[in-house]
Amino acid sequence: MSNQLAIKDFMSKSSVQAKFNEILGQKSKGFVTSVLQVVNNNKLLANADPQSIMNSAMMGACLDLPINNNLGFAYIVPYGNQAQFQLGYKGLIQLAQRTGQYKSINALTVYENQFISYNHLTEELEADFTKDGEGQIVGFCAYFKMVNGFEKTVFWTKSKVEQHGAKFSKTFKNANGVWSTNYEAMAQKTVLKNALSKWGILSIEMQNAIVSDQSVIKELNIDEDGVIDIETQYVDNSESKEVFELKELSEEDLDLYIENGHTLEQLQEKYALTDVQIQKLSSNK
Repeated sequence: MSNQLAIKDFMSKSSVQAKFNEILGQKSKGFVTSVLQVVNNNKLLANADPQSIMNSAMMGACLDLPINNNLGFAYIVPYGNQAQFQLGYKGLIQLAQRTGQYKSINALTVYENQFISYNHLTEELEADFTKDGEGQIVGFCAYFKMVNGFEKTVFWTKSKVEQHGAKFSKTFKNANGVWSTNYEAMAQKTVLKNALSKWGILSIEMQNAIVSDQSVIKELNIDEDGVIDIETQYVDNSESKEVFELKELSEEDLDLYIENGHTLEQLQEKYALTDVQIQKLSSNK
């Protein structure tokens, strides 16, 4: 039996089907079919461990993001004999929108006829986006504005994005990897992920997505309250690992931080905050 058939048989197991049904309900059959199509269209992925493929697909299901390379929400990427879950920039935007905290959010490619200047200290980007992009790609930018009025623009040059990709993704130069097949989308996602992780409000769902991004998901469990417990292995030297290791913050310590004037952005760099804690900090701004 070929590994491709083994994967199909594995995904057809009643226990596997039951897990997807529990998460997706009537959408589970179509979701599993789309995953198998992705596997069938990628020879390297067809040789990957079926369990790692299932776990990556399950992560997409938990986040309610379709696994479809043409849609750009989430991907299953081959790495050796394992499968990695990889978040797309459209998926990142979708998760941010679900929080209800973002008034607007976008990521763009910046071309040489649009770019005017960028101040690294004030992080002010001067560009003319009324023009259609022409010429060489200068860089990539991300922007968001929150319902509380806070807004942020982050700009990275093309060389900075590519250095980051080469450092944190061992599949960066792989001809079949998403950096090769969806270069601009991955570059935009890289800058947007940096902006949201550093400056934005991260729901538990977004934290789970960032934790699992670019990782082989070794184990994934969901309790009766829908809380996801993830065990990951970062075969890429991913910056996501830093987010995964954030500590929880007690309510007592949270109150002390609030009394001392600490902001939401400062605490998100140190702790994995709950949705209730995020709301509490947001209301104290």
